[in-house]
Amino acid sequence: MADTTTARPGPTASQRIRRYLFTSFRVVVMFAVATAIIVPLAYAAIGGLRTTGELRNRPFDLPTDWWPHNYVGVLTSEEFWTELYNSIAIAAIATFTVVTLAALAAFAFARMRFRGREALYTLFVLGLLFPAAVAILPLFILLRQLTLLNSWWGVALPQAAFALPLTIIILRPFFRAIPVELEDAARIDGCSTFGFFWRVALPLSRPALATVAVLAIVSSWNAFLLPLLILRTSDQWTLPLGVMNFSTQYTSDTALVLAFTTLSMLPALAFYVLAERQIVGGLTAGAVKG
Repeated sequence: MADTTTARPGPTASQRIRRYLFTSFRVVVMFAVATAIIVPLAYAAIGGLRTTGELRNRPFDLPTDWWPHNYVGVLTSEEFWTELYNSIAIAAIATFTVVTLAALAAFAFARMRFRGREALYTLFVLGLLFPAAVAILPLFILLRQLTLLNSWWGVALPQAAFALPLTIIILRPFFRAIPVELEDAARIDGCSTFGFFWRVALPLSRPALATVAVLAIVSSWNAFLLPLLILRTSDQWTLPLGVMNFSTQYTSDTALVLAFTTLSMLPALAFYVLAERQIVGGLTAGAVKG
C-alpha cells in the first residue's frame, strides 16, 4: 500500500531570516529594558557601600574600600523600623480588604444573574480610567469628616477602593471558568451559593487570588501621594515618605541616602521577585480562561 502522507515543507530562507531578525529584536529590547531597570538599582545599592566623598570624586567607579556603615546606621535607626512597620500594616489592611471585596464582587458578576449585571461590571471597568489624583481633594474632605486622617485606615481603605476595578477584572474569568457541573453537584449536596463560593470557587481560584494579592501589596507599598496627604505625624509615615524626609534631612550625605533608599525598596522588590512566577501564572491562566 502506497504511503499517502506528504512531508510538510520547511520554512523558506526569507521566513528564517524574518524569524531570526524578530528574535534578535526581542532580545535587544528585553536587554535594554533590563538594563534600564537594573543599572539604577545596582548604582543605589553599591553607592550605599561608599562614602559621599568617593561618590563625588568617582561617581561611576566601584568602591575602593567597602563602607557598610551606611547600611548599619539605617538598620539601627528607630525611624526606619517604624516606617517599615507602618508600610507592612497598611499594605496588609489594603490587600485583605481589596481581595475579600473583589472576590465577592467578581463571583457575583461571574456566577449570578441579576438585572443590570453587565452595566454594573462596565462601571467597574471604567474605574480603570479614573486616576486617583483627581479624587484626592474630595477624598481628603471625606476622610476628615470620618476622622480617618493620620491613621492606617485612612490610607488603606482608599487604596483598596482604587484597586477594586483591576482586581475584579482579573478574578472574574477564573470564577466564570469553573464548570457548571461542579456547582450543580455542590447544590445537590446541599451547598448554598455562599457555600459554593467558599468551599469550591475560592480554592480553585488560588492562583488568581495570589496574583491580585501581590499586585495589591506592591501597589500599596509604593504609594506616595495618598500617604503624604493623610499621614501628618512622622510616627505614622510609610517608607516612601521616610525616603523623602531622609533625603531632605541628609542632603549632603548622598551615600547614606542611597543606603536608606535601597533598604526601603528591598522588601517589596524581594517579595515581587519571589512571587513573580505566581503573578505570571495567574495572569496567563486568567487570559486563557477568559
